[in-house]
Amino acid sequence: MDKVKKYIDANKDRFISELFDLLRIPSISAQSEHRPDMTRCAEWLAAALVKAGADHAEVFPTEGNPVVYAEKTVDPKAKTVLVYGHYDVMPVDPRSEWRTEPFEPVIRDGRIWGRGADDDKGQLWMHAKAFEAMCAEECLPCNVKFMLEGEEEIGSPSLYKFCEQNKKMLKADIILVSDTSMISMQTPSITCGLRGLAYMEVEVTGPDKDLHSGLFGGAVANPANVLTRLVAQLVDAEGRVTIPGFYDDVRELTPAERKAFNKAPFSLAAYKKSLSIGDVEGEAGYTTLERTGVRPSLDVNGIWGGYIEEGTKTVIPSKASAKISMRLVPNQDYRKISKLFEKYFKLIAPKSVKVTVKSLHGGMPYVAPTDMPAYKAAEKAVAETFGKKPLPFYSGGSIPIISGFESILGIKSLLIGFGLAEDAIHSPNESCGLEQFYKGVETIPLFYKYFAEQK
Repeated sequence: MDKVKKYIDANKDRFISELFDLLRIPSISAQSEHRPDMTRCAEWLAAALVKAGADHAEVFPTEGNPVVYAEKTVDPKAKTVLVYGHYDVMPVDPRSEWRTEPFEPVIRDGRIWGRGADDDKGQLWMHAKAFEAMCAEECLPCNVKFMLEGEEEIGSPSLYKFCEQNKKMLKADIILVSDTSMISMQTPSITCGLRGLAYMEVEVTGPDKDLHSGLFGGAVANPANVLTRLVAQLVDAEGRVTIPGFYDDVRELTPAERKAFNKAPFSLAAYKKSLSIGDVEGEAGYTTLERTGVRPSLDVNGIWGGYIEEGTKTVIPSKASAKISMRLVPNQDYRKISKLFEKYFKLIAPKSVKVTVKSLHGGMPYVAPTDMPAYKAAEKAVAETFGKKPLPFYSGGSIPIISGFESILGIKSLLIGFGLAEDAIHSPNESCGLEQFYKGVETIPLFYKYFAEQK
């Protein structure tokens, strides 16, 4: 592996320059006006993977955004690793809070700033460059396949069908994913669990048009007022979700499991300071680590209705809407939870308004066993690069397609992420440290080495 490390050191400036070209493509899957950018980004990545050493690469059209597939066969008898990543990024709103141009990446204070610097272009580029280094030095010990999608941020609606239709092509021993984070550079970790997701949109409708708030205020239900009351009823004063049946399938951790889970280094004071908050809030009786890792939650992601532009306009809005996500833990089924949400939301709505509820997307929770060969190989690789054995860690985030891979392809996923909390993914001013990036590129070849050695 010394030759690989020397190759990485000799080419690291080029790696960053190429990453900047990738980051400049505004591949926002949630916004239809960026559809051409999605295709452009997919084609760019396919060409880059061939240049890195893939035998061939192809851009597969889907009903949504294209899937990039590439492969390199070193030996039909060798183990095969399927690398998954996504090239779509989150919208940049609120634009006014960015300190740099979202799609004009820059390096400041030892960090790459720009949308996608971490999630997930920066991390998938680590894999592309690690792959290049191994190919260049002719020491790739496994067959490698890449599957890069452009819809992860909107629930991967097209990838499930793609996997169903291409099971033979996607056959592998493990799916390697870098779309998660570590606890810190000083405390490396490997994600062994993800929460599931149920994402809903609700609309409350009152009068058939906006009304004058002076002439009708106090006599006609205001959808914005009603919506806020309904949303407030979804979580009680103890931080528990009030939907009947919501917790039915949640497994309570044993005292020993809770003790082990809370061994991860965590400073509540530093956590609050980093977020500029006076205190934390959540389900009573659980620590912050438990609330974000092994307990379910419900949050409003956006709420709107009525006049929000400059100045005043005294109206009772005809409609008000909200987007609401629920993070789920093992044994909770997002389809069941979505139905329970819809039933309850309609039940508590007054007769003075009409309510519609849509399920936008969702996915199951996922658990990666820490005793599988791929985990052991990753553990050894991370320990060698970071100088410390990584901790198993349950992430509060969701990657819905990961559980889909297991059910459709029958393959487990290894979640070896190199992001950090300070990277501000999904937020303005997303970034990724240069040290993180290079550590990732150096660790991935070691994973291949140790995974190939596993019996």
